[in-house]
Amino acid sequence: MSHFRNWSELARSSPAEQRRIQEEGLRRYVREELYPFSAHYRHVFDAAKVDPRDIKGIDDLRRIPFTTKQDLLGSQSDGARKHDFVLIPSPALIKEHWPFARKLALVLGGARARELLRFSYTPNFLTFTTGRSTDPVAFAYTPHDLDILGETGARLVDVQGVTDPQTRMLNLFPFAPHLAFWQTTFGGFRTGRLVLGTGGGKVMGTTGNLKIAARIEPTVLIGTPGFVYHLLREARDRKTNLAQVKLVALGAEKVTAGLKRKMAEALEACGAQGVVILGTYGFTEARLAFTECPSGYDDSPGYHLYPDLGIFEVIDTTTLEPVGPGQTGELVYTPIAGHGTVVCRYRTGDVAVGGITHEPCPFCGRTVPRISSELRRASDQRAMNLTKIKGTLVDLSHLGTLLSNFAEIEEWQVVLKKKNDDPDELDQFIVRLSLRPGVERSSFETRARQELVAATEVSPSAFEFHSTPEMSELLGMETEMKEKRFVDLRPK
Repeated sequence: MSHFRNWSELARSSPAEQRRIQEEGLRRYVREELYPFSAHYRHVFDAAKVDPRDIKGIDDLRRIPFTTKQDLLGSQSDGARKHDFVLIPSPALIKEHWPFARKLALVLGGARARELLRFSYTPNFLTFTTGRSTDPVAFAYTPHDLDILGETGARLVDVQGVTDPQTRMLNLFPFAPHLAFWQTTFGGFRTGRLVLGTGGGKVMGTTGNLKIAARIEPTVLIGTPGFVYHLLREARDRKTNLAQVKLVALGAEKVTAGLKRKMAEALEACGAQGVVILGTYGFTEARLAFTECPSGYDDSPGYHLYPDLGIFEVIDTTTLEPVGPGQTGELVYTPIAGHGTVVCRYRTGDVAVGGITHEPCPFCGRTVPRISSELRRASDQRAMNLTKIKGTLVDLSHLGTLLSNFAEIEEWQVVLKKKNDDPDELDQFIVRLSLRPGVERSSFETRARQELVAATEVSPSAFEFHSTPEMSELLGMETEMKEKRFVDLRPK
């Protein structure tokens, strides 16, 4: 059985057919891949007294305990268990768990079939989580998984409406063993489009990236929202011609409607008209990414999913029970294809406001499920003791959305610190800003403070105003893998 379906047919198939594909894939994957070959999940299933044959459909997933980042970290830090999440077959396990037809095909295929099996399960590539708050976790890919990475890259290109075979993609993601760079690269490889990776600001700097853009005249720009907007501002100020750009695809960080509009204004100043600007959603543990389709800047259709490759659940963050379609909750992911490092019922920590919809997309007509594009990180909720009365829980992700949507703001950064650097003092919530030319500081500060208080119930301790070049340096645009939007300087 192929590990993915014909995308053009699947993307417009009925919900009933998609569910049939998912449940058939789930049964096969749990019984023939996950339980037999993953030391971690053999232990999890046995400890929970779950027989893999009892997982017959999506509703049975709740029988399986959740997997968290801490489980991955615990395995990685233990030398005896560091490969427990990697699917590792053996003749004995194959004999015990594979169905007769599959074992017979392996026997009849002889040495070639056995070599293909070894090739398909042998890790030959790694990516890592970004490791901002914890140690980076390694995820192994096999040739089988790289095939899936190429296929999902091609699906991204399709959903984004990149139909011209002469497309030239400029990949501005940092050179790194991270999903975003490689998903983009493999998408270009699979579809035969030119894709040039520059390594972003950390490798070539802003000037080097603009020189490359002038040379190859890209039709598609791909990168993190912060660096792409920084590059477009510089292009505007240097009067760089970007008239050929038709699409901007953004990943690794959240992108807001306000930021899309500011990017569009910069692109218009560089000669580009009617540019499509899209967000994508991916995470290292899934080893693939999803995208919006073309729509208005204020009308996100959500991220289009791949029913043949995995299953998303949405759970209540308090009860941990599944919620209904369209309801807000944390995303939980289970793959139904893939070798190498595999997680099951993985709690992403991403809260989808509006959950998942199964209605046909109003913009492209595809019928696959879509995740709401309004995502918030559960870990981005931080307690701040701003008064002597009580602490306040602030959602930094929501705060970031508000700041990005201000048309007057070019760049921003939030700093949390202790007053006078005294661990026993009150917290300070400082907003660093650079404003667009012509914006009057005092009137803007008054309005911004009012809007932030209304939305978050906390007032910044101070606003610090900087030039845009100063802000770019504070954010690490040309020195960091991702710009430093939130800096928490409080003692741990």
